[in-house]
Amino acid sequence: MYTFESRVRFSEADHTELLTLPGLVNYFQDCSTFQSEDIGYGVESLKKSGQAWILSAWQIVVNRYPKLGEHIRVSTWATDFTGLFGLRNFKMEDEAGEMTAWANSVWVYMDMKKGRPCRPAKEEVEAYRPETPLDVEFAPRKIVLPKELEDGESFPVRRHQIDTNEHVNNCQYIQMAIAQEDMTRAAYQGTGAWTGGKTCHQFKGLLKPDGYPVKS
Repeated sequence: MYTFESRVRFSEADHTELLTLPGLVNYFQDCSTFQSEDIGYGVESLKKSGQAWILSAWQIVVNRYPKLGEHIRVSTWATDFTGLFGLRNFKMEDEAGEMTAWANSVWVYMDMKKGRPCRPAKEEVEAYRPETPLDVEFAPRKIVLPKELEDGESFPVRRHQIDTNEHVNNCQYIQMAIAQEDMTRAAYQGTGAWTGGKTCHQFKGLLKPDGYPVKS
């Protein structure tokens, strides 16, 4: 398990003085990036090999959003590798050790030059040392969409939304979905996945009706 400690910053909180959902997601993806950097398979290493782990789907469950200035502990670990896929768990804890949020995620190893999945090298898989997954109920990888969907207003992708893999960052997709539906806070659970070539996110327990699907 890889862990780092932090404190909720002013720039990560909203008008309620609580960590935002994008702030939480950034903590999770930063934690996995730090682990990869520390074991020798970080951004520069993957750029040289022309490969990358690309998020396919994840489930994020929030028990509560930490407050501005609160001390937190963020952890991540690989749980399994099967063929082209890698599974990873995340958790955020407060000073008392209570889990404020957790996530399960599915990643695909990609040959970025050919634009298609490939198998990671044995030594890279072994470097992550898979551990036991969280003892929680995991949602299915694929989102079941309603038969009828309503297209929202289109909007351009900005340069600042592109990350080191030269695609829209995972957190940016969530921010797009939240902005598209004018959501003030995703209260406790959300899932995201690639579906039919599009990125789909579904949030539950919002300040809007439960189970409101958002397509971006």
